[in-house]
Amino acid sequence: MGLIAVEPANKEGDVEIRRSVLVPYSAEAMFDLIEQAEFYPSFLPWCTAAEILERSDDWVAARLEFTYLSLRFTMRTRNPKRRPEWLQVRMVEGPFKQFHGDWHLVPLADQGCRVAFDLSYQFSEGLVDQVAKAALGRIFGSVVEAFVKRAEATLPPLVAAAAGASAKSPNASHG
Repeated sequence: MGLIAVEPANKEGDVEIRRSVLVPYSAEAMFDLIEQAEFYPSFLPWCTAAEILERSDDWVAARLEFTYLSLRFTMRTRNPKRRPEWLQVRMVEGPFKQFHGDWHLVPLADQGCRVAFDLSYQFSEGLVDQVAKAALGRIFGSVVEAFVKRAEATLPPLVAAAAGASAKSPNASHG
């Protein structure tokens, strides 16, 4: 399904997650799933509330609440974007010293698209224990899979859509 790496980065306490998948959906449809944070609580089990604060063609701002085991936190983001190519997740307020997420979507003709998510974050000092660090690794490591499952549940695959369209075209070889 792709590759995943969760590893400490160069600075002490930094965590990096890189994920890349190929999906049979359009870049536009996948971008919209990623950008529409107001729907996150319906398919991200650890996102318990989401509110869009502002939205324009160039950026989206949101407030998200996360709960996982004993870990609870709220994060406000202001995310620059260019539909359907990329969306940057930038924390404005939250429990991290540093938090940078980058979504990149590359269309693959009529086959779908490649979705890449790179995230690096650093905890604020004394804020989280080892259990919380493991929980966050699990949460952020499963983000891409959660979006793929959401796409499978809500989007028609491009190949099936194309096959359906060609099946409906009149067949002239009836003899």
